[in-house]
Amino acid sequence: MRKFTIAAVVVSALAVTGVAGAALVPGVFDPDSTGCPTATYSNGTLHLAKNCPTTTNAAAGADITGVTGAFTSASFTLASTTQCQGGSPRFNITTPVKTYFLGCNNITPVLNADGTATYTFTPASIIAGGNPDSVPSGSITSASVIIDVQGTADLKDITLNGVKQVPVVGNAKQCKKGGWKTFTQPTFKNQGQCVKYTNWQKHQLKVHAHASHNG
Repeated sequence: MRKFTIAAVVVSALAVTGVAGAALVPGVFDPDSTGCPTATYSNGTLHLAKNCPTTTNAAAGADITGVTGAFTSASFTLASTTQCQGGSPRFNITTPVKTYFLGCNNITPVLNADGTATYTFTPASIIAGGNPDSVPSGSITSASVIIDVQGTADLKDITLNGVKQVPVVGNAKQCKKGGWKTFTQPTFKNQGQCVKYTNWQKHQLKVHAHASHNG
């Protein structure tokens, strides 16, 4: 199973949580340190890119943490259908049975008036797409949304089991008195780095909320 790590080159742009029950945690899988995958979150959009050949062992995405229970549904909205390439982006849903791959090319999207496309995965839509063996069975142990082909994807309104997935950030106070050492996604070198990061993310969420209110 691929596990995303937060790359130092993009850490200032990634969402993070250091608390239990977190949701979306953007990051990259780049074991060979190619630097080609990037994952950022801003203005309600998860921006994923793989700027290297598809054959490169690298991916960009986000872990979806704090999820339990059986799979019922998942969805995301892409900027356009042209961003669906070779089954990416997709959800990786892992249960004790196996890891299920729910790719954008496995279902028919709903085309929205603004040119975006919404992909909704349910047992019914997965079966209708001719992939009955891809319906997740068993309780979810891990989940992520990724892109591992060359290209970019801009995802909004990411949901899993009916819950909208957004970055959740810890309070700067949690960084103090050694608390910065307990953060795992990502880790910090010191208290100052932790405080700076949580304050930055708090500001980003306020900006997004203000923009949504005025939109």
